[in-house]
Formats: sequence, C-alpha cells, structure tokens
Amino acid sequence: MELQKEIDRLKAEVEQNKPLLATSEEDLKPLVQEEIDTLEAQIKALEDSLSQMSGNYTSTNDDVNEEGLNPNKAILEIRAGTGGNEAALFAADLLRMYLRYAETVGWNVSDISKSSAELKGIKRVTVEIKGKDAYSLLQKESGVHRVQRVPVTESSGRIHTSTATVAVLPVVSPVAVEIKKDDLKEDFYRSGGAGGQNVNKVSTAVRLTHIPTGVVVECQEYRTQGKNRVRALEILRSRLFTAMQEKQVKNLSELRADQVGTGERSSERFFTSFS
Repeated sequence: MELQKEIDRLKAEVEQNKPLLATSEEDLKPLVQEEIDTLEAQIKALEDSLSQMSGNYTSTNDDVNEEGLNPNKAILEIRAGTGGNEAALFAADLLRMYLRYAETVGWNVSDISKSSAELKGIKRVTVEIKGKDAYSLLQKESGVHRVQRVPVTESSGRIHTSTATVAVLPVVSPVAVEIKKDDLKEDFYRSGGAGGQNVNKVSTAVRLTHIPTGVVVECQEYRTQGKNRVRALEILRSRLFTAMQEKQVKNLSELRADQVGTGERSSERFFTSFS
C-alpha cells in the first residue's frame, strides 16, 4: 500500500536524523530536533489515516459532544416504500451503496435487524455504522429516495417509479435521554433467519415499545437477549433524541414520519438516486 510505504520512508528518515543530534554543533541541534518532530507528526497523521482505512477506528465515549450525541456513530434505517418488489430491490440497492461507501472510507458496519423480501429485496433493514464523522456525513441522507427504471420483473419495458425511505439517527449517551422503565413495553421472540445454536431456539430477539410516543424498536443482532435489549435501548434513545430536537414543531410520536416522510411517490423530500 502506498500509504504504508510513505510511513516507512518517513520513519527511515527519522532514524537517519537521530545520530545528528549527537554529532551536530549546538546551534544546529534545535533545527535537527525540529525536523524530527515534523517527521514524527507526519507519521502519526498517516498512521491515523491508515487505521481508519483498515476499519480499525474505535469510537469512544470521548467522542460525545455537548449535545450528548456521538458524531462518529450513526444508526441507518432503510425501508421499502411505494412500488412492491421493485421498491424492495431499490432498498437493497441503497443498502449496498452505503455499505460500499463505508468500506471505502474505513467505517465499521454491524447489523441490527433485517426483513427480506422476494428477489433478494429488502423490506426494512437497520445497521449501525462506526467511523470518523459517520453521523456528520450521513445525516443529510435522511428522506425519501426515488428511482425511475425498468424493473427486472417488467416484461413490457415500462418505466416504474418506486421509493425507499432512509433514516439516519445519531447515537446518544444515556445521560442525554432518560427512558423510564414504566414507559417501556418489552416483548421477546425468536430471531428469524440463519443463526447459531440459540438464536432460533430461544427468545433472544427484543422488541421495545415506548408507550408515551408509540415508537417501536426491534433488535435481533446478538445471540443473547440482554445484548439485544441494550442495543434496542440505544436505538430508541436515538429516535427520542431526534424527536426532542424537533419538538418545537412536531410531537414525539411523529418522529419517523417527520424524518422520512410517508414514502409516497409524491413526497417532497426525495432525490433521484438511480435511473
């Protein structure tokens, strides 16, 4: 990799300069040290870039800003809108697009829940993305995305219009949004799809309903009920945080509807992604 070669070259240059600190005249030593410091700073910056490209970036609690959200984490939700199987295929295309972009910039992606459709389409999917400025860069993707094309199922060559909704939610700290236990309805069920020894035999999947707002969150990523519940709470907290930001004009129960619209073709919040 070219980046690694540059790092190795700079490190070699540092090693070449170090003996000069002992042999150079006193008035030259500060210049030599300054050169070494500059080279080491360049090495550090390149190593950070390489780490992010390799997917080794680790988001920590230190990343939480004054608002209580983490700009380096995002919860991405994609749902098929109007258009039947073609909308589900479009939702799958959008997911593939975001995953490829995440891979390109070195972000880590983990599945949370997924509901598949026919022809390898997707009814809805939720993933968490971790990486440098993940939420900051993705948040404007929220809305209704529209596609006009000839579906694979169309035999007459007619162009169809289909939609899919995208919601990008921030990951917030528990301090920012306090969820009372009495406000939660918890349901546990067996996860669907392929899994390990426990995932389809034990009720490990979790569904949380926030009673005051009606917001529902599901998670079946992990093999244990406890871990799925923690992740579901994280997502619920994210949705309620977003709602509080818009509270001046919307009720909490209208969180998702306000962010992604109705998914109808006539929605004003869309852009054409494919044609």
